[in-house]
Amino acid sequence: MNLLLMGLPGAGKGTQAERLAESYDIPHISTGDMFRAAIKEGTLLGKKAKEYMDSGNLVPDEVTIGIVRDRLAKGDCKKGFLLDGFPRTTAQAEALEQMLAETERTIHFVLNIDVAREELMARLTGRRLCRDCGATYHTIFNPTDVEGVCDKCNGELYQRDDDNEKTVGTRLEVNISQQQPLLDFYQEKGYLRSVDGSRPIDQVFKEIEDILSEVSHSSVVS
Repeated sequence: MNLLLMGLPGAGKGTQAERLAESYDIPHISTGDMFRAAIKEGTLLGKKAKEYMDSGNLVPDEVTIGIVRDRLAKGDCKKGFLLDGFPRTTAQAEALEQMLAETERTIHFVLNIDVAREELMARLTGRRLCRDCGATYHTIFNPTDVEGVCDKCNGELYQRDDDNEKTVGTRLEVNISQQQPLLDFYQEKGYLRSVDGSRPIDQVFKEIEDILSEVSHSSVVS
């Protein structure tokens, strides 16, 4: 099963990725993990990526695509893979299509965990931290017994600057604008399946399982 996982910040991608990797026995491959592994292994592409990263520059497509190619060639991807964070552009998406075709593989599904912007704002701006002990809470998912007061030490709770509405709103707008061309690309290819990520975790995963059941065992080509 060859899958891509998409979703805006706060949509719950990480949780579903862990479940997918375990249930379908495929590696969860994030862009960050690929870069770190290539750098640690000291590969030529890893060294090139490190040069760009150390100088504060974006790693160019040709290096990123090369690292992805090397990662997908590893033995643990024989039964499939779950890509998270790549591709980020339609140029990278086209390169991925080509590299998979070269090894007679294809993407089976692009799973987009869809959550309304208003709910994402609530999820992302709800985090609160204790000034004294550092405990983490959430106004919706993990509230304190007394608003604004830490359950553990009675310390004052505060909101980090990068969790405020303005910062989160800007972050979401940037991600929405970057993601839409990819969604359009995969919709046209017929790979895209959107999942309602506003529901409980188990229900979201059940919908994903139902989608993946569309691919019969005999039709899945690793």
